[in-house]
Amino acid sequence: MASAMSATNAAAGPAGSPSPPSMNLLSRSTAPNFIAALAIAGILLHLILRFALHASRFSCQAPLVAVLIAGGIPLVVPLVRKAFSREFGSDHLAGISIVTSVLLGEYLVGTIVILMLSGGAALEGFATRRASSVLDALARRMPQTAHRKTDSGLAEVKLEEIVPGDILEIFPHETCPVDGVVIAGQGDMDEAYLTGEPYEIVKAPGSEVISGAINGEKALTIRTEKLAVDSRYARIMRVMEETEQHRPQMRRLGDTLGAWYTPIALAFAALAWAWSGQSHRFLAVLVVATPCPLLIAIPVAVIGAISLAARHAIIIRNPAMLEQVDRCTTLVFDKTGTLTYGRPALSEVLCAPGFERNEVLRLAASVERYSKHPLSGAIQEAAQKAALSLLPVSRISERPGEGLRGTAGARGVWITSRANIPVPPTPFPPASSGLECVVVVDGAWAGVLRFADAPRKESTQFIKHLKPRHAVTRLLIVSGDRDAEVRHLAELVGIGEIHSAKSPEEKVMIVREAAGRSPTLFLGDGINDAPAMQAATVGVAFGVKSDVTSEAADAVVLETSLSRVDELMHIGRRMRRIALESAVGGMGLSILGMLAAAFGYLPPISGAIAQEVIDLAAVLNAVRVALPADALSDF
Repeated sequence: MASAMSATNAAAGPAGSPSPPSMNLLSRSTAPNFIAALAIAGILLHLILRFALHASRFSCQAPLVAVLIAGGIPLVVPLVRKAFSREFGSDHLAGISIVTSVLLGEYLVGTIVILMLSGGAALEGFATRRASSVLDALARRMPQTAHRKTDSGLAEVKLEEIVPGDILEIFPHETCPVDGVVIAGQGDMDEAYLTGEPYEIVKAPGSEVISGAINGEKALTIRTEKLAVDSRYARIMRVMEETEQHRPQMRRLGDTLGAWYTPIALAFAALAWAWSGQSHRFLAVLVVATPCPLLIAIPVAVIGAISLAARHAIIIRNPAMLEQVDRCTTLVFDKTGTLTYGRPALSEVLCAPGFERNEVLRLAASVERYSKHPLSGAIQEAAQKAALSLLPVSRISERPGEGLRGTAGARGVWITSRANIPVPPTPFPPASSGLECVVVVDGAWAGVLRFADAPRKESTQFIKHLKPRHAVTRLLIVSGDRDAEVRHLAELVGIGEIHSAKSPEEKVMIVREAAGRSPTLFLGDGINDAPAMQAATVGVAFGVKSDVTSEAADAVVLETSLSRVDELMHIGRRMRRIALESAVGGMGLSILGMLAAAFGYLPPISGAIAQEVIDLAAVLNAVRVALPADALSDF
């Protein structure tokens, strides 16, 4: 259906990088949909003139000649250039078939070959558009204009005109166009598209807002901090675009096989001609020989897997990982947020003299409503369980490394780490092995809040099923947390090898060593996990707490559930199986067709129709990858 679908390895960028996103020679030079429609029209008109109107031979052939000129030349000319550059691929089989059909006066055969090529290009284009539906949906959600405040009032401006420092008004239910900080108004925003959490984030002056978030019932005034192209939403869009432009490794394998298949098919066709003395057998063999199942079915299967993964809240950034993810026999886990919920629960409140537990908790929870810190939810949940009424808050500030500051009621509240208290007051609780934060009220320490992060309820089951179901032989936890915490978690979930208190650089060394022994999957969610993800055979970002982590990952699991990770592994296994079924099965049928054509049982026209049927069967089988599966998780 589309031998022109392949692009040779020579077209790839430096160091084996993927070639630009062009489906084939035909699609680069002219629209495949138009050529396919033209070929169909030409064939129909030829049949009408020949069998219904009984027109002259010249009149019957005229529509076919027009198609050969309009569709054949744009294909053949680039192939000639490639031949002079000594670049040979299965595309040349199609080009030679078209030229041979013209030389032998088999214009209908040549037109059918052009229909196969253009139809294949149109099919892959359709599959690509289906796979990019998530990206299209993201693009549709993003506004093209924003409301900028000026001296004369509100002015509607394009996103590219917005610069840092502009004051924008976000109306109710509008999508935030750029990253910024709230300077007026109080309300909430839905950030579920990025965080995966099914709740809205409260916003007040000083709160950060991110592009792509949907505003709630109240208008907010924000000050922009980034250009639209540098904002969070634009970065996610670029991740999706890179996914579409990254050619998978299995496709390059198809190019390689097609390169050696071409001379074999040509030799086979030449032998059939020499043995029979009939030039039409040469053409018939070439028409059937086009290895479309190899060149089309594999990419369609990969695209289908990307689409299926997207419906399961998984973004595939590097399609090549789909053939590797279920072959990884070593799995490396970060601790917090992956094997644990990453949402610690408040376990203890140690109060300073003169302060009571509920008082400290009410003040802390009041300001923590406006924070995205991992401990924020735990503090608010504890206050809710204690039925504490929260105080009105103003002057919110949360600068990196300094902690959270705000005014709750009439009292100044500062929530920070022990490291930011240079001279610990007396008495002051000693440091613990777990998570904690210090609450300072009106300049005096008021209490220490301590937290515990429990393992996910599915962590143990997930770990236990990896060896029997996925042939995993080695499991590691590599974490920056303290040894006691990591060791305790490892015992709970059943992992024997741990590496605690590791810096990002040390994590990279450990993962690189593991990847040198066997294919390795790294699962993490923090910024400090990004380098280790790149060092692993496959890097998976669990949730999207950091743009940096998402950029470094081969796949991003948007929902924080280990069952989604298991689904990703099964999607990769399913894709590889169906792709090989389609490619090997289709190639086998093509070889049988070549034998039939060589012995004279398939004339050129019948060979073209047979090849079309083979291609259709292979592609339809590959499309199964995108269909919903009954069960993609087995634990």
